[in-house]
Amino acid sequence: MTEILSHIAIESGKNPQYSIIWLHGLGADGQDFVPIVDDLKLPVAVRYIFPHAPRRPVTINGGFVMRAWYDIATDDIDAEQDEAGIRASQSDVEALIEQEIARGIKAQHIFLAGFSQGGAIALHTALRQRVPLAGVLALSTYLPLAQTAQTESTTSSRQTPIFMAHGSRDPVVPCTLGLASREGLKSLGYAVAWHEYAMQHSVIDQELRDIEVWLKSRIEKQD
Repeated sequence: MTEILSHIAIESGKNPQYSIIWLHGLGADGQDFVPIVDDLKLPVAVRYIFPHAPRRPVTINGGFVMRAWYDIATDDIDAEQDEAGIRASQSDVEALIEQEIARGIKAQHIFLAGFSQGGAIALHTALRQRVPLAGVLALSTYLPLAQTAQTESTTSSRQTPIFMAHGSRDPVVPCTLGLASREGLKSLGYAVAWHEYAMQHSVIDQELRDIEVWLKSRIEKQD
């Protein structure tokens, strides 16, 4: 059985019936996105889960040990991909999903969210679920191991809606890579809502407002 990752858990109200598992980017930790609990005004009580990625040496950063969902070998982030690391993080996130289900949250009420590396793992994991999730927030990111999605993505996961947001000036994860991932997901039958902003590798207030609107619409459809 996969050990549950260390994480921060915050409930926005009593008896939450929705969960959002939010994955941070390279070198950050679960604390990075805790402020969004107060930023997002949602109509239901939500349990936010902010896991801490394992510490590992990251090749592109000279082998320096930091929190990372997988290794990155070169500036060309979709080349020489760390398949073993990506799949290990998938297992870690799936353990968190199972934990929420065991607490009484339906799979259809669980969102996966992530920024950069965290968004890549959120996408990768959601595509391989046998039961559709409530949705995926993929921020400033791309679909890793895209060549495997054709055979590994499940039919039921195509019911999971995807919100993708990207900065047109992103120097870390090029917007062109995000757009290519969007097209790849659409070709597989996923419904992708694309939002592009005049920003770099970051999250801005307008993006948060768009996320809030999208989450509300998903919650309303579930209820």
